Amino acid sequence: MNDTDNTENPNDEDLDAIAAEEAAESADTAEADEDTVEKLGGQLDDLRDRLLRAVADADNTRKRAEKEVRDTRDYAVSSFAKDMVEVADNLSRALAAVETSADADTSEAMKNLVDGVAMTERVLLSKLERHNVKQVNPEPGHAFDPHQHQAVAQIPSDQASGTIASVMQTGFIIGGRTLRAAMVAVSSGPATTAPTDDTPPETGGSVDIKA
Repeated sequence: MNDTDNTENPNDEDLDAIAAEEAAESADTAEADEDTVEKLGGQLDDLRDRLLRAVADADNTRKRAEKEVRDTRDYAVSSFAKDMVEVADNLSRALAAVETSADADTSEAMKNLVDGVAMTERVLLSKLERHNVKQVNPEPGHAFDPHQHQAVAQIPSDQASGTIASVMQTGFIIGGRTLRAAMVAVSSGPATTAPTDDTPPETGGSVDIKA
């Protein structure tokens, strides 16, 4: 009877052992849960980094594609534009030649022809500009830009040293690129002349001539 009572009613030592065992199991479970949470957190951070890199790569790819499309659109007419620039040069030379030889006796027909050539040049330049081809026409005194100007000579002039002294041929740009650099002469500064001495030469003393 006593043995049955001891089995059905465990003593304090048994209860303490059971409680300790349950506490140990709970601690192990909590530790395992912490490890799981830590691993999941690491995996989440890794996935977040991969996602950010993928988004950045996709954005860079999109920007590169847009730039390629923009460049293709802007510079597709480069070869054609170079040919048209030569036409503009010929029109400009023709007008310059007529202006050089013009006089008061120029016939009305010649004046109309010159006006027609000038109008054709203006229309051509306007059409080129519509396709993003613009004329570069520097003036004496402007700063020399090696990206848009080609120095073919360095000459003394009234302009500051290093600036443009004269323009020999206009240039053209297409978009942000130089289609043809303007040919210019760069100033080396005012011309210097050797000092002159206007003082008359000194005469020697009197010379006595004896007979």
